[in-house]
Amino acid sequence: MLPEVRKTCLAAPKLNLMSFKTCRYCSQKIPADANFCPYCTRPTGSRLWIWLRLNIVGVILGIALAAVVLMVWNRSQSAQLEPTQTETPIAATRTEPPAPIIESPTIPAMTSTSTFTPTPIEIVTQEASKDNMVQVHIPAGEFSMGLDSGDDNEKPMHTVYLDEYWIDQTEVTNAQYALCVAAGACEKPVNLESQPSSLFIDKNLADHPVVFVDWNQAKAYCTWVGRTLPTEAEWEKAARGLDGRLYPWGGDFDGTNVNFCDVNCWAPWKISIYDDGNATTSPVGTYLAGASPYGALDMAGNAYEWVLDWFSLYTGEFQNNPIGPALGNEHVLRGGSWGDDIHHLRTVLRTDEPSDLRRDFIGFRCAE
Repeated sequence: MLPEVRKTCLAAPKLNLMSFKTCRYCSQKIPADANFCPYCTRPTGSRLWIWLRLNIVGVILGIALAAVVLMVWNRSQSAQLEPTQTETPIAATRTEPPAPIIESPTIPAMTSTSTFTPTPIEIVTQEASKDNMVQVHIPAGEFSMGLDSGDDNEKPMHTVYLDEYWIDQTEVTNAQYALCVAAGACEKPVNLESQPSSLFIDKNLADHPVVFVDWNQAKAYCTWVGRTLPTEAEWEKAARGLDGRLYPWGGDFDGTNVNFCDVNCWAPWKISIYDDGNATTSPVGTYLAGASPYGALDMAGNAYEWVLDWFSLYTGEFQNNPIGPALGNEHVLRGGSWGDDIHHLRTVLRTDEPSDLRRDFIGFRCAE
């Protein structure tokens, strides 16, 4: 679903040189070496846009044809209203007032989504002993969660109180996850063909986020290191701070602060003016300017992150240290990935997926 969605992208510098295969989930043509299908992993609300991008020529021709038909119809109607040769047109006896000047509407600038006033936050860190993960401290207090103008599952905005806690500064890496595998407490990541993930085995990717892990594998790792998956509220506060920002670094998008679908991405929603040199994941902590108010890194892009909660809709009520419903059908992913567009990198974005889902754009971080 990935808000009802399924959408990310795999890099392919030259599409015309690639061989293609048919996605077994939605029957779309995708590159033969793609590990996922962006058409069935994008939100339902985005599919119309994808269809328009892929069928732009047909759409333009259809609009042009409709315009011609309308023009012919208007002329036929005008001809029926013209006076006959025996009729004498009545001369106009009054001057029509000038047409009113209609000014273009002004597009309002983005405003803060919260009533909180931004205040300087002291960044406090500590290092976990078992996996040497740097953690950042999140102080106790209230924050605004959700977005009234966002997607349906992001509404309504509501106030949440959280006790103080620590959250991993970055996503768990391949090297850190390998420690858990060596200890016999974690299963190796496997790809969609149920084979050992080459991304996990590749020594050159030791500092990249571990991917191809499902919710149970993520939870097992956090348990092994003496931590837990963050709750959805803990994740959002660590990413968003107290001022209701849409991205970890602020209210405006900046493609230099995040690993997302830039020129290296083959999906139709890529933004080609950015090029960070990463076709898929990047080493954790690469984008220091993209840090959240508390110093957490990679909370937008790079890899989606599992959180503890079962998925449920917001009620709008005040919540005290919420942990989500006791039971559910799907767990929540947060943060967007290397294959996502701007909309799916927002701090409020929520996606719900089955616990056994594993993809090359899904990882996690822990909290305590």
